[in-house]
Parts: sequence; structure tokens; C-alpha cells
Amino acid sequence: MLAHVPLDREDADEGDAGHGRRCYGPATYTSRVPPAPETLRPRVAADLPVLVGILEAQQPHTGYPVRWPLPFPVEDFIVRPTELAAWVAVDRDAVVGHVAVLEIGTGWETEGWCEGTGLPASALAAVAVLFVDPDASGRGVGSTLLAAAVEHARALGRTPVLDVVSESTRAVALYERHGWQVVGQARPPWLPADRAPLLLMALLDDLRSGSSAGRRRTPR
Repeated sequence: MLAHVPLDREDADEGDAGHGRRCYGPATYTSRVPPAPETLRPRVAADLPVLVGILEAQQPHTGYPVRWPLPFPVEDFIVRPTELAAWVAVDRDAVVGHVAVLEIGTGWETEGWCEGTGLPASALAAVAVLFVDPDASGRGVGSTLLAAAVEHARALGRTPVLDVVSESTRAVALYERHGWQVVGQARPPWLPADRAPLLLMALLDDLRSGSSAGRRRTPR
């Protein structure tokens, strides 16, 4: 199953640099912000040991994944059987981040996304497994990865969706400010009872204006 997409620390620093429907171009950086990663490339098997280390290093900062330590190999969290594509961000030959686009199958989030967007699962693609090396935070890495994932979903003719921990109010507000809309809620079986449900979000600007699917839905 999917896990929520975290908003790493750089996103709070960058404001409007890179997220959302009007901000997928290059960010404008001040002199205090280093440039974004040199390149994105498809993930390869040789990247996995480094990615495992990055995921472990960033988890205390982002709370992602929510379940930690994982009850299965970390490699199985990063590489999903439903992947449509996956990339790493590379800076000076070092891998500094990861994102994937996943097929929407059956699961705890699928019904909510479908009901909230008015679209079948085959018309959606999930942005997932987005994480960044904490040493590269504040540089637009997460924004660059997110933009690539959204672009790929749109190139497939699909509406991008994601889920996020609702307690991350700063993250939710930033996603909403840049076009992501809350379309539902979900409570995965692994979420502790004392935690609020995950929010299901979508970039509904991909839908035709005025259609019933494109109107914002109120989460249950």
C-alpha cells in the first residue's frame, strides 16, 4: 500500500518554489539557497543501498514513513510492484532524493481517491515514496522530484493524487496553496488509533473545469 508523501524541510523554506499547478518551472533562489540538484534520472538497482540510508536518515526529521522501523525490508518500501516510474535526484554524482509514480490498485486509499475525484482508478496515478537527504534540504530537491512525478502522471493522461498525514498542517496548507485539493480521508490499518486519518489529495486542475469530478469534494 502507499504511504503518505512527506513535505521535507526545504518546502517550508522555499515557499512557492516548485509545488503546484502554477509553480512547476524553475524556482527563483536567493543567494542563501544553493541550486537544485544537477539532474534527475531513473532509479536503478545500484541506488538502493544509498536510498535505504537516506530514508533512515530523514525519518526523524519528517516522520516518514509513519511506521518506523518498518515491519518488512526497507527496500520493499522503496521499490513497489505497482511502479509506473521512479527517479532519483543526483547532485555531484551523489543520490540525494527519490520519488515514484504508482499505479492505483486496490487498497485503503483507492475508494477515497476515486470517489473524491469522480474518476476510475485507471485515470489516476499516485505520487509516492518521496524523500530527500536531510543534508540536501533547503535546495529544491523535493520540489524538483515532485514536479517530475506530476509531469509524468500528466503525460500518461492521469490525474496526480497523493496522501499526507493530516497532522502535518503546514504541509497540507502548502499543498493546497499550490493546487492540491483534499478529496477525502483514509485510515489505513497500520495507522495508530490515536492518529488522525490521512488526507487524500489530488491535482484537480487536471480535470475539466465545471465537471462534477472537478468540483472540490468535502471529505467524509
